[in-house]
Amino acid sequence: MAETVFAKIIRGEIPARIEHDDDLCLAFHDVAPQAPVHVLVIPKRPIESLAGVAADDAALLGHLVVVATQVARRLGLDSGYRLVVNCGPDGGQSVDHLHVHVLGGRRLGWPPG
Repeated sequence: MAETVFAKIIRGEIPARIEHDDDLCLAFHDVAPQAPVHVLVIPKRPIESLAGVAADDAALLGHLVVVATQVARRLGLDSGYRLVVNCGPDGGQSVDHLHVHVLGGRRLGWPPG
């Protein structure tokens, strides 16, 4: 897997507004938010995309979702929020490191794009 901006954020080489940090993942505010609240939850272990996950990644993926919901709650997204995982270029993935978008703070339309 090629070096990504997320790897540099994990190592502290690029500053980020951190919402959560533990042994498995990091959550931080997106620098180009698509909603009033836009946080990314990323695994510290590099996984390129959902296309690259294996059965033994199930616990890590569950942890990412649990952290995403905790962040949403802490940021006051009581009236709702959306979790998005883009996969591959046609799916809108722009960084080749798996990440969960937590979007909220306004009514989100459907279909999304």
